[in-house]
Amino acid sequence: MLKLAFSSNAFKKHSLEEAIRLISSIGYAGIEIMADVPHAYPPQLSASQRVAMRQLLSSLDLAVSNINAFTLFAAGDTYHPTFFEPDLAKRELRIIHSILAIELAGELGSNTVSLQPGGPLIGTSFTREQAAELFAQGLHRLLPAARSANVTLAIEPEPGLFIESASEYRQFKDQYFPDEPRVKMNCDVGHLFCVGDDPAEVLRIMSDDIAHVHLEDIGKNHVHQHLPLGDGAMDLAGIFAALDEIHYSGWVTVELYPYETSAARVAQAAWDYINQVPNNQ
Repeated sequence: MLKLAFSSNAFKKHSLEEAIRLISSIGYAGIEIMADVPHAYPPQLSASQRVAMRQLLSSLDLAVSNINAFTLFAAGDTYHPTFFEPDLAKRELRIIHSILAIELAGELGSNTVSLQPGGPLIGTSFTREQAAELFAQGLHRLLPAARSANVTLAIEPEPGLFIESASEYRQFKDQYFPDEPRVKMNCDVGHLFCVGDDPAEVLRIMSDDIAHVHLEDIGKNHVHQHLPLGDGAMDLAGIFAALDEIHYSGWVTVELYPYETSAARVAQAAWDYINQVPNNQ
């Protein structure tokens, strides 16, 4: 049986409290919280707000599946500032944001923080080798906080960014963090499908590297557009079978951030879809 969560980043037109209540009411056991505006941007969370959030989650018996620190709209956009901004001050913003997200994960009992895979190289003059060095330097800055909070740093390969595929993740991990258990992968199966990887095969081959899973559907054109489950061309049943085969015990978070105007509806539809699949009920 999968541990199912839904990401709050589809509920950007709702407050975080509303998102928590709606996701819980559908039946999900967990919620992924975006560490960004308008939900849980750490610098804007007061001590009383943090207490209230923990109390609400506890009262609903809703766990935090993951803290999503990918975006940084509060200081930039979806990707910027990145881990390899030419501007050192902007690079520092990304690092500090990630550390604060890790600390928030520790407070809320999340085992993982998902991170952008460095960022896009477009707009920089860095080579891949230089970008890899800067990204690794940034992750090393995060590790003390991750160890203190008992949190795993989950790198999320994404089309168009420095690390797009499972093989690129593997190369980076083997080169810079071969023996570091707190650096793993946030396995977004749709992203892998977009770049031509077989998500089910990645899950089987790289099971020890999977810290957290993002789930959505993608069209047969492989364009990076998150679709409701069942509306695309992905072999979702095969992915569920692979998760079962590797005895995956972590969280599977449905991530449908494009559906801000229908977040509750797509969250309910995803719940219904998954619970129709044998062995997931």
